[in-house]
Amino acid sequence: MRRYSVLILVLLLTVLSLAVRITVFHINDTHGRAWPFTDSAGNIIGGFATIATIIDTERKVNPNVLFLHAGDLNTGVPESDLLNALPDIYALNRMKLDAMVVGNHEFDKKRDVLLRQMTWAKFPFLSANIYKDGKPFFTPYIIKELSGVKIAIVGFTTEHTRILEGPNSEDLEFKNVIQVAKDLIPELKKQVHIVIALTHLGVGQGYSEFYTTADQLAKEVSGIDLIIDGHSHTNMDKPLVVNGVPIVQAFEWGKVLGRVDIEVEGDKIAKISWQSIPVVQSKVVGKDATGKNIYQVVTNEALYVRNPLDYFKKLGGAKLDTVIGVTEILLDGERANVRSKTTNLANLITDAMLWKTGADLALTNGGGIRASIKPGNITIRDVLTVLPFGNTLYVLEMKGADLIKVFEYAASIPAGQGAFMQIAGCTYKSESGKLVEVRIGGKPIDPEKVYKVVTNDYMAAGGDGYSMFKGQKGYNTYFVMADVVVEYIQQVLKGRITSYDDNPRVERK
Repeated sequence: MRRYSVLILVLLLTVLSLAVRITVFHINDTHGRAWPFTDSAGNIIGGFATIATIIDTERKVNPNVLFLHAGDLNTGVPESDLLNALPDIYALNRMKLDAMVVGNHEFDKKRDVLLRQMTWAKFPFLSANIYKDGKPFFTPYIIKELSGVKIAIVGFTTEHTRILEGPNSEDLEFKNVIQVAKDLIPELKKQVHIVIALTHLGVGQGYSEFYTTADQLAKEVSGIDLIIDGHSHTNMDKPLVVNGVPIVQAFEWGKVLGRVDIEVEGDKIAKISWQSIPVVQSKVVGKDATGKNIYQVVTNEALYVRNPLDYFKKLGGAKLDTVIGVTEILLDGERANVRSKTTNLANLITDAMLWKTGADLALTNGGGIRASIKPGNITIRDVLTVLPFGNTLYVLEMKGADLIKVFEYAASIPAGQGAFMQIAGCTYKSESGKLVEVRIGGKPIDPEKVYKVVTNDYMAAGGDGYSMFKGQKGYNTYFVMADVVVEYIQQVLKGRITSYDDNPRVERK
């Protein structure tokens, strides 16, 4: 009997010796936020230097670590935007990022910027479903080997990019993600132990014929072991499991760091577990005699990441901190709000567009409004954070009949989409996605009248699906939207905002 016990013990130890734990850290939708920032409670959160420390702590005890980014590196913080995300890429190089999937916001700027970013990066930009001239435009996948375990990391980008970022992606073919995956995943499965889909698809934003969601991918395609996703900025406390496949996201802006632990025994996955780690550099523990916050450091920043980021932040910092006004109220640019209803900040922006151009009506996409402005001093940095894309005002002359098509499309956009239209000089009503009424200057729209319309150059080029603007008579004013808002605050509002119109200009039922 003792002999059998010894044999069982030997076998057990042999099995355990073959077990491997792979740890995958991941972030997504960082949007230029390479530096720490404060949350609503005053805590200092996020920042690549803080994330680096958390990852490095694991690397010291575990040789089997991967670090992935699920897309949308670009657009959101002036210090990053002005340098075309060079600070972010430089930091991620130092952090040894293994791969990033291409997000739709990687197309915010002209193609030469994207190509330059790819040369700066020491990590691959992945996407298996974006083609040009019949060939993949990006690296479709990579295969990593850790302690004898082979891992395929394959990228998929939302097909919605061709609508969201039309002007800078028109020459590319966005193939259906599920069709590409059905061809590719079985071939990868023959070569590796683990297949990770690194996706910028999103979950929870509803289904459409125009794009694939991460849960649809898990449902329709066999052979994927794990989906690390981005795009929908979803704050998860546990994985979404579809068809036995865990789908995870790390919220947004580096507020949290996702951690996946994959336990492999022999050539089989024994267990996959996930956690969302809050990225906190310092927390508020009290107030001093003057009422200022007292902080306690939670996670020390990795100096090899913080020091170069500090240098990048100083470039142009003085100009960005110029105070251009004061607001006594919150100017609401929250993502969920500007993509679903009228807000005071959206009204201020569209009013500024009208004021600058003398147009009859102003139309802009809610997805172009990227942040709120808190009560207190308003700086150039604040305005550029709200409007980071560098869009310019574009003036069009359109007959009422053509404008009705614009409003019909806007009425069909589900709440929560970036194409939700914010307006000035007009109002519209819709019911169940159908246009009911449009009024311009308080009067019903006249199909035969020619109206002067101001929008942004992105929408004028057909961005966010507004193809009905293309080919219309018009011109680019080259007035930068952010500059126009600064002028409006200074000249029209006299640098002080005590209240601002938030009455609904869009009514939906």
